[in-house]
Amino acid sequence: MRDTFLSWGLALVVVTWIVALLIKAHYWIPILLTAIYILGVYNTYQTKHAILRNFPVLGYFRYFFEDISPEMQQYFIERETDGKPFPRNQRSAVYRRSKNLSDTVPFGTQLEVNHRKYEGIKHSIYAKSPKEELPRVWVGGEQCSQPYHASLFNISAMSFGALSDRAQISLNRGAKKGNFYHNTGEGGISPHHLEGGDLCWQIGTGYFGCRDDEGKFNPELFTKYSTIANVKMIEIKLSQGAKPGHGGVLPGVKNTPEIAKIRHVQPGLTIVSPPSHSSFSDAAGLLKFVQHLRELSGGKPVGFKLCIGDTKEFEDICVQMNVLKIYPDFITVDGAEGGTGAAPPEFSDGVGMPLEPALIFVNKTLKNYNVRSKLRVIASGKVLTSLDILRAVAMGADMCNNARGFMFSLGCIQALRCNNNNCPTGVATQDKMLIKGLDVTDKAERVYHFHKNTLHTCNELIAAAGRSSYEEVDASMFMRGDEFEHLSDKYFPDILGNVRG
Repeated sequence: MRDTFLSWGLALVVVTWIVALLIKAHYWIPILLTAIYILGVYNTYQTKHAILRNFPVLGYFRYFFEDISPEMQQYFIERETDGKPFPRNQRSAVYRRSKNLSDTVPFGTQLEVNHRKYEGIKHSIYAKSPKEELPRVWVGGEQCSQPYHASLFNISAMSFGALSDRAQISLNRGAKKGNFYHNTGEGGISPHHLEGGDLCWQIGTGYFGCRDDEGKFNPELFTKYSTIANVKMIEIKLSQGAKPGHGGVLPGVKNTPEIAKIRHVQPGLTIVSPPSHSSFSDAAGLLKFVQHLRELSGGKPVGFKLCIGDTKEFEDICVQMNVLKIYPDFITVDGAEGGTGAAPPEFSDGVGMPLEPALIFVNKTLKNYNVRSKLRVIASGKVLTSLDILRAVAMGADMCNNARGFMFSLGCIQALRCNNNNCPTGVATQDKMLIKGLDVTDKAERVYHFHKNTLHTCNELIAAAGRSSYEEVDASMFMRGDEFEHLSDKYFPDILGNVRG
């Protein structure tokens, strides 16, 4: 689009000037077109806005409706609290935090506060001063010889293939500066993941990056990549929130020769991962595979990721932990509402357990089998805001991962074109013309600032609740709408009786 604009735009400007000079009239037309062309040329070289780099003139229509004219946005298109899967007010908060700008909002909440559905934090009149140090968590049990000191908030799984090379480079550089980890997704470790940031290498059912010609697990290849210094953790993906029970999908249009080489597959083909692993078929096999990977990697933390479905299967895993005395170092719980991957709508909308009940179930089950203290629980699934992070911690998580928030920090505008290779910001595409619009230096800084400012707000919320540390965060820190009913019954029974009667 940029090259087309530069060449055809220049031709149009020259032609209009020739015509105007020949007829000696209407000079305002070439003057206007020249001004537009100069503005377009400027936009193709600026680094702040990927949309304007890719669409030097037409891109202004997006900013006109979303940024320049919020009144038209509000009255004719989308309110602050509208937009799916993330409303505009949440996306705006990410954008501002990514740019290190003030994220305050005027005139009070724009949410429709219904006391029966309200959920919030119980602040204290004895609030504390927030800590400046960002929270960290040790990952690695007694069977792990290389424990990892992780950030509370990290980049969730997004493969090279799903995202562009520049997007991956930006994420990894931002993770390096902010000292948090970057999950590779199931597509293997690419050169774009190796910019110095810490990695959690995800091993999916297709074993991309560590598979043989038949698609089976290859121990030699796994050892080669798992011993890279930047790889701090290994995550076995059993299922993901976007499509639990359904293998990952890489559309053929995104399967470039470079990606195919990294994944050890044929280029140009749509790659659908198997729905389950070929290396094991039961709970005992899963835990033995965890131990096998831990040994091959030299003792690095190994865990698995799943979206909860049949609860009996998770209980079986807990039983086998005690039988075999093999414990994963972490379990990543993905909610059914999570996921950046392409999936049939029936899977996205109707398969799997949402994050909140899943976290409560996992935490309680691990405690019932006396294994909770031996591992970490990571929450993944629409954990975007500081409030989301603290809510997840209160429900039993030790850490949180997020994917789409970090996509927003890269410039994603929720165009919902991730699966067709037409992402206008160059984030979720392999189209070289669109990728050119994404400036790595600028976006890496935004990734870093989004992480830092989100956790800083977490510290402020904890302090507002009168708590001193994350160890003190629990469900009692939150209030829900049904509590107000009990308060009303206790303190205003007569009034409520009249109202209800």
